[in-house]
Amino acid sequence: MTESIKEPWGLSVFGAGSVRVEPQLVRVKLAVDVLEPSPDRAFQEAGTAVTRLREALRLHGIPDASVSGSRLKLSSDYDGYGSDRKFRGYRCKASYSVETEALDDLQQLIVDAVDAGAHHIESVEFDVHDKPALRDEARRKAVAAARRKAEVYTEAAGVPLGPVLHIQDVDSESWEFSNYRGHGGGGGNSAGDLAPGMVEVSAGVVLGFSLGH
Repeated sequence: MTESIKEPWGLSVFGAGSVRVEPQLVRVKLAVDVLEPSPDRAFQEAGTAVTRLREALRLHGIPDASVSGSRLKLSSDYDGYGSDRKFRGYRCKASYSVETEALDDLQQLIVDAVDAGAHHIESVEFDVHDKPALRDEARRKAVAAARRKAEVYTEAAGVPLGPVLHIQDVDSESWEFSNYRGHGGGGGNSAGDLAPGMVEVSAGVVLGFSLGH
């Protein structure tokens, strides 16, 4: 069986680009979570933990403006299912996101937050301030990678490369981007070879070129 292109019109290629930089800040998502036999007790213990947590963060020089949190939420807590389900008590929880540029102090910050009453550390995310500018640089690299690939194809096929007819952005957070890179997208590096502590900003693009005669 012979494979054929149903609508031949030119050349379409994918390019990926990435920029890796040292992190400039870190966001720690944590939560106060207490379980008590009565609602009043649950609110009281959670409120005390929240107060201790706020004090610990201030001791690390983190202003209240850099801490975003939810209100205390109360819910009934059970263990087991069906006929074996047993009431455990009342769970009171509040989640917080803490942002700081003091990366060298991160380990002690987490230790002190847990000691103060942050029962769950949900995530630790390193980031940079001007991510849009880094994304633009990654996009330029993605376009350059796509053009290089197109030039290789047309040189191998013995045809001249024409102008760009179509530009399609590919969201770097999408499944489509991962699928493209998994099939040899080129122009970027896989997550597996990242240096520890580096932040990678990626971009992808599909370029459509016409072919000369």
